[in-house]
Amino acid sequence: MSTTGRAAVITGGGGLIGRAAALALARDGASIMLVDIDANRLEESRHAVAALGGRVEIMQADCSKSADVRGYVTAARERFGRIDAFFNNAGVEGKLGTIAEYDEAEWDRVIGINLTGVFLGLRHVLPVMITQGAGAIVNTGSIASERGLPMTPAYNAAKHGVLGLTRTAAAEAGRQGVRINAVLPGMVDTPLLRSIMSTIFKGDIETGLKSAGAAAPLGRCADPSEIGEVVAFLLSDRASFVNGAGWSVDGGAMAVLNNGG
Repeated sequence: MSTTGRAAVITGGGGLIGRAAALALARDGASIMLVDIDANRLEESRHAVAALGGRVEIMQADCSKSADVRGYVTAARERFGRIDAFFNNAGVEGKLGTIAEYDEAEWDRVIGINLTGVFLGLRHVLPVMITQGAGAIVNTGSIASERGLPMTPAYNAAKHGVLGLTRTAAAEAGRQGVRINAVLPGMVDTPLLRSIMSTIFKGDIETGLKSAGAAAPLGRCADPSEIGEVVAFLLSDRASFVNGAGWSVDGGAMAVLNNGG
């Protein structure tokens, strides 16, 4: 029921959520390929996973470019022989701004990474898994997949799209032995969130994090490891009848929030 002996690919592997998922999968016995555009962060994640004694490979790639996606899929097959698990996770927050004022180039950048990148990952990994007759994929959505968040038009649109792609892929590939789900994190304590809170709260990051976490009934932000453990579960046989789902990992925020806050 573990992922022992299985091969996993994780995009956004240099980020804290990607790294947390890699650590959880490595502890469960998987071999890991980490993919990220940031070489330094990739190395940091590689060292963290290697410290557990697991097999880990890295590849620098731009997940919004089809050639790069084909490249990491080919590399994973060459090194592992197959792809059993895929965490389709690379993404960016994007700049804040209203729809009426949003920069078109920034729109293209965020959609390219957060939505086109997820599509390309599915486009190139699904044929591998379908040929194998087995596999599991988790796409990274957000609470923004199910709510309208002001000042984030590109991010919000992309994350809605990720959930739609997840459902479509699950409907297409389920009968061929491949499961596709999405994880929908709420507020997660990452450097990105801390940077945003620092801007909004004029350097008072701790007050900002408390404010961000207050929306959830648990009253706090998540640690990246709490997202990684859910991803590892969804990629394992323990979730063998979970398909086409968007799993909220948000401390209960979606249970109480509406668009009015």
